[in-house]
Amino acid sequence: MKKKPKILIVRSRYNNTLELYESAYNELDKRKIQNVASTFVNGAFEIPVAIARNINKFDAFVAIGIIIKGETPNFNLISQAITDGIMQLSILHKKPIGNAILTCLNSDQAEERGHKGKEAVEAVLDVLNPDADRKLTIKQVKELDEFNALMKEDNPEKILKMIRKAKK
Repeated sequence: MKKKPKILIVRSRYNNTLELYESAYNELDKRKIQNVASTFVNGAFEIPVAIARNINKFDAFVAIGIIIKGETPNFNLISQAITDGIMQLSILHKKPIGNAILTCLNSDQAEERGHKGKEAVEAVLDVLNPDADRKLTIKQVKELDEFNALMKEDNPEKILKMIRKAKK
């Protein structure tokens, strides 16, 4: 990473999200990411709003929450709305948002998935620095530079030609 990323963890108070939070925070600490802030919201439904309010203050986000299915279809509606909101924010602002919002049928499933906070952090850091664990040859770097230049031109024919050439 060229600069130290500033990351906000947005955590729901509803249901016990401590293990998810600890796995996320420990991964950030392990990778020596020190510019980390945390905030609470009442439930997972409020997470996209909290991220939206802070979108210009941080480089990336980790969303932490647990939704447990009840007797009504509310579970499906809430889960889909949250996922859509997070994805829209991420794409619109070109900022990674790690999704550690669990959708579970019961609390036992949620307890088994406490490591998902770590996985959300890994995903965020990979988007911030996609080549961190990859050693590229000079040829590969040149090809990536050429591909990126084509993407900026927005010329689909040239892009397809390059992809076909790379597949050979």
